[in-house]
Formats: sequence, C-alpha cells, structure tokens
Amino acid sequence: MDYSAANTAVWNPVVQCGILAATILLANLLRRKVGFIRRMMMPTAVLGGFILLILKITGLIRVDPIFMEGITYHCIAIGFIATSLRIPSRNEEDRGNLVGLRSGAIIVGSYMIQAVVGLTISILLGYTLIPSLFKASGILLPMGYGQGPGQANNIGGSYEALGFAGGRSFGLALAAAGYVCACIVGVIYLNYLVKKGKLVRRDPDEMAGSVTIDTFQDHNEIPISESVDRFSVQMALVLFVYMATFLLTKYITMGLSAISEGLGNSLNSLLWGFNFMIGSGLAIGLRSIFSLLRKSRIMVRQYQNNYLLSRISGFAFDLMIVAGIVSIELEDLSGLWIPFILMAVSGAVVTLLHLKYVCSKVYPGYYYEGLISMYGMMTGTISSGVLLLREIDPNFETPAANNLVIGSSFAILLGAPLLVLVSLAPKSDMMTLVTLGLIIVYYAVLLCIVNLRGAGKKKNS
Repeated sequence: MDYSAANTAVWNPVVQCGILAATILLANLLRRKVGFIRRMMMPTAVLGGFILLILKITGLIRVDPIFMEGITYHCIAIGFIATSLRIPSRNEEDRGNLVGLRSGAIIVGSYMIQAVVGLTISILLGYTLIPSLFKASGILLPMGYGQGPGQANNIGGSYEALGFAGGRSFGLALAAAGYVCACIVGVIYLNYLVKKGKLVRRDPDEMAGSVTIDTFQDHNEIPISESVDRFSVQMALVLFVYMATFLLTKYITMGLSAISEGLGNSLNSLLWGFNFMIGSGLAIGLRSIFSLLRKSRIMVRQYQNNYLLSRISGFAFDLMIVAGIVSIELEDLSGLWIPFILMAVSGAVVTLLHLKYVCSKVYPGYYYEGLISMYGMMTGTISSGVLLLREIDPNFETPAANNLVIGSSFAILLGAPLLVLVSLAPKSDMMTLVTLGLIIVYYAVLLCIVNLRGAGKKKNS
C-alpha cells in the first residue's frame, strides 16, 4: 500500500483534522489574549469556525466540504451518546422529576415558537415577494437556533434533496447567526439587567482549574490500574452504542421500505438525520442495563466515568461546531438573504420573549440565572448557555446549569413529535400550513406542562 502524500485517501482526513485542531488552538489563544474577544464570551469553537470560514472564503486554506459535513453529522451523535451515558447524581435524579420535565418543555417549546416564527416568514414570503422560496424552509430556524449546526446540516441537506436549493447552507447560516445572538444579544441583555440593578455581575477568572478525585471518579469505578485504559473504556462504550445506532437505523429503514416504498422515502432520510436521538435512547438503555446489573451484583464495577464522558462530548461538540460553520457556502445563500435576515432577527427576539415568560413560571427562585442560561442554549449550544450563566453564577450555586442537562434529556422525549412535523412540512404547500397549525397546538400543550405547579421558592422578581 502507498503511504506517501500521493495517497489522499490516507492523508486527507489527517490534514483536515489538523486544520480543525489548529483552528481551535488559534481561537483559544485569541480568546484568552484579546480583551474584546474575551468580553464577547463567544465560545472558542464558534470563534474558530468563523476564523476558518473567513480563511476558506479568502482562499488561504482549502477544506474538504464532504469531510466537514461528515464530521458535523457524526459528532452530534457521538456527543449526545456520550452525554446520555453519564450517570446522573442522586441530586439530579431527585430534582429532575418535575423541574426536569418542565425544563424539557421549555426547550421543546422554544423549538416550537421558533418554528412558528420561521414558517410564518417563509410562508408569507413564498406567497408574496419570493414565490420560488421553499415554503417549509422556516422550520430550519429551530434546527439552527435550537439544535445547532449538526441538525441544521442534516435537515437542511434532506430539504435540499427535496428541492430547497441551498438548504444545507441556509440551515448552517441560521446556526451561525444563533451563536452570534447568544454571544451578542445575550451579553447586551445581561449588561442591561446589571445596569438596572437586577443582577450583580461577577467576573470569574478563566483558569484551567484542578480535577479532584471526587470530580474524576465515582465510588466503585473500574481502577485506573486496570489493564485497559479508563478512557479507552469510555470511547469503546460510545463507539459501541454508535455502531448499534447505525445497525438499528439501517434495519428500521430497510423494514419501512419493505412495508411501503413511499413510507420509506418519507421517513428514511429523516431517521438518518435524527440518528442522534436513536443513539441517545440506546445510550440511556445501556446505562439502565448496567444499573440493573450492578444492583443484582452481576456487575461489580461501574464502567462509565462521568468526567471522561463529558470530555468526549465536549470534544465532539467543539469539532461539530467548527466543521459546521466552515461548511457554510455563502454563494448558496444567493436569493435567500431576505428570509435569512428576517428569521435570524425575529428568532432572537421571539426566543427571548418566550423564555422570559416560561422561565418566570419554572424558575421563580433563580429567574435570571435560568433565563440567561436557557437563552444562551436556545440560540447556541449548552456551552454558550453555561458561559453566560458563569457571568452571574460562576460557582453554579443555583440549579440553572443542571437544568440545562436534565431538561435536554426530557427534551429528547418531548421533542419526538418534531420528527413527524419536520417530515410533514415539505410534502406540499398545504401540508406546510397544516404543519404550522400542528406546531401551534403542540406549543399550547407544552405551555400546559410548563405551567404545572411545583417549582422552587421565589427569589428574583
């Protein structure tokens, strides 16, 4: 076999991963050393994605678009699987029953209100100023803002195959705009609250920190001196679940096609696009099996390590963000700038207004902490939500940070109808209108869940 540079199949993945790694390192350096960049609180991966996008546009660096799409696609599943394998603490389990459910309703309700805004804009433009506009394109707003570049890439790509020219880049551009909203609008609103005296802003130092034994391992975990490295075990669990996700999705789609070719054509691409949800479900199932085996004394050791699983998910999401942003093809947005700008601006405003209402219901004891963290996550990712939260709650004294994680688990279940809605919307113009109506109805259901009684004590008003 030829191992020289002429064999691009061997070396291209290495070069492309090296480009991603170098970009993340450069972005981290700039964020630490340049004052105004640090004050923007833009996540390092987001900054890296924009840097690499500029370098690509100017022709200074060549990236492989197919490889970057693959990284974006696979990393969202790997990140969610690693997160779902984590063992929740007793504290998380105890508090996750009602507040966790309501937090999940907040997250999915944000998807729904973003979908209402996006579809309203795309439908109105499609019937007036831009008749050629793909009328279901508005549903990409929650994919980009609420779920980030991974799902924006997946669903945008599937819509592109259905006739939405530039759909993938449109979704990725909305995801990039969401990060800008999280970093700029979130910071502006936070400073407004500080100026009004409603919050006291603290300035936590960015330091590497230290990992204690309690942070790194739980009781009765496999020992570090085991013949196999503990990190290898975590990676093996994640990759095993991802392989199982592939096989399950493959046979489900084969079965659907065997039952009905039309049904298969409708759902297969959607199932592959939402494979991270299948992976999360399998990971939770494997976690439950391990728990039962330990309780029955068949398994004596705990194999998952929460600290290392968090590092795996963080690494996967960072790669996904950089690769997703650099995958944007600005020329594909030709003719789509009007809907893009309208959705980006409206999405930022409506998401904030929605969260101000629902967070006052669910988090009365730490309203502003819950609001700021949720806004960061619902326009960016969980990392941007945590970054905003650290400005007012650097030691995570409130449950706001935990609610992001717990709520995301419930959101996987509550968000299942989104699979159907995303597949219905592009069927026809009439089905787009029907989908909009169904989204409004489901949003009302989620508001009922949000308004369930049982939140904490009131502190902020």
